[in-house]
Amino acid sequence: MKGANFLSLTVEERREMLEYIGVDSVEELFNDIPKDLKLQKELDLPPALSEEEALKYLRNMAGKNKNLQDCVSFLGGGVYDHFIPSIVKHVTGRSEFYTAYTPYQAEISQGVLQAIFEYQTMICQLTGMEAANASMYDGATALAEGAVMACAATRRNKVLVSQSVNPFYRKVLEGYFSTRGLLLEEVPIKEGQTAIEKLEEAVTKDIAALVVQTPNFFGLVEAGLDKAAEILHKNKALLVTAVDPLSLPLVQAPAEYGADIVVGEGQGLGNAPSFGGPLLGFFATREKLIRRMPGRIVGETVDNEGKRGFVLTLQTREQHIRRERATSNICSNQALNALAATVYMAAMGPKGMREVSEQCLKKSAYARDKITSLAGYDLAFDGTYFKEFVVKMPKEADEINSHLLKQDILGGVDLAPYYPNLKNSMLLCVTEKRTKEEIDALTAGLEWLK
Repeated sequence: MKGANFLSLTVEERREMLEYIGVDSVEELFNDIPKDLKLQKELDLPPALSEEEALKYLRNMAGKNKNLQDCVSFLGGGVYDHFIPSIVKHVTGRSEFYTAYTPYQAEISQGVLQAIFEYQTMICQLTGMEAANASMYDGATALAEGAVMACAATRRNKVLVSQSVNPFYRKVLEGYFSTRGLLLEEVPIKEGQTAIEKLEEAVTKDIAALVVQTPNFFGLVEAGLDKAAEILHKNKALLVTAVDPLSLPLVQAPAEYGADIVVGEGQGLGNAPSFGGPLLGFFATREKLIRRMPGRIVGETVDNEGKRGFVLTLQTREQHIRRERATSNICSNQALNALAATVYMAAMGPKGMREVSEQCLKKSAYARDKITSLAGYDLAFDGTYFKEFVVKMPKEADEINSHLLKQDILGGVDLAPYYPNLKNSMLLCVTEKRTKEEIDALTAGLEWLK
């Protein structure tokens, strides 16, 4: 009976097992569990299936869902349908990486450690910052950790956050702050962007940082961030910026306009949307803040023979096992997702990543022009867009999305639940994967609805 499931045993086998462990009945075996917590009836399960039958059943169930193989996606808002080169899956599927555990033992983990070090290096090159960690859970937690780190670094307990930051990110930020005695104050938006002119009066001596996003949730590249950094630094506060990594080949690097902490969602770098996860949060900062940076950091060194080597560094063990004394309660990382991002960036190279960025920019501009040429469809905000944009529509977004889905088109994000003043408005996303024919089909679907 070794390894057998108790429920799969015959009556005689159960009796033998109970006798062996010294109890008279199954009820006695589970006597320590309160009666009101026990299920007082048989499990409502269908008859057992063979492996082949179970696979067929599950395939049929999965077939009821529509996915990105069935539909053309114009859905964004934080998770994106970008092209993934086949080499990404080939490398990340190797057992050396796929089954690797936390690389505490450097002497047997050099391959994993080097891959993480290369990831950190590439994130620094993208953002212009001096140090990066070995990733966070996702963009939302990276943003929240950046804000908490800013409070620790400045010894202040209040953070300003722009209303143009992804509302899902702001919810996570609120959750983090509510358990730490930290305070949040929202900065209003004007024409879809952070009202920088409000900062002069908002940034007081108790402000630790301003949290902004660029391109922001509406797809707009935020203007005036250099001015914001100047105001903040004059008051010894920090600028925390969330960015789309694929926008960075085309826009000013965060370090150039004065960002102190740079975070973001790295899913678009070689990671599939996968129904919303797992994702990848990247985190970079200036060298002076490196000891306050959460998560894991891999450093380069030399061994006793003078050969290049890699180790986890600048983090004490309580970072991972003594949570009450840690700088962060994230004690793991998204190593496999970070590896996918590393392979993607290495395979694409600077030229390839810039081409992806340019295609996103140009194709989204084409889609904006086509859609806003329709009667009743208008661009919600003026400004510089990257790959997402907000369109005011003649009908409710739910109705429009339902109509589009019948044509196997995934529409955009309904903004009304997050921004009540943007009722009948939709956030649409156009990545490098979208073709002219697909954009024209979206436009035709919207034209029929008007």
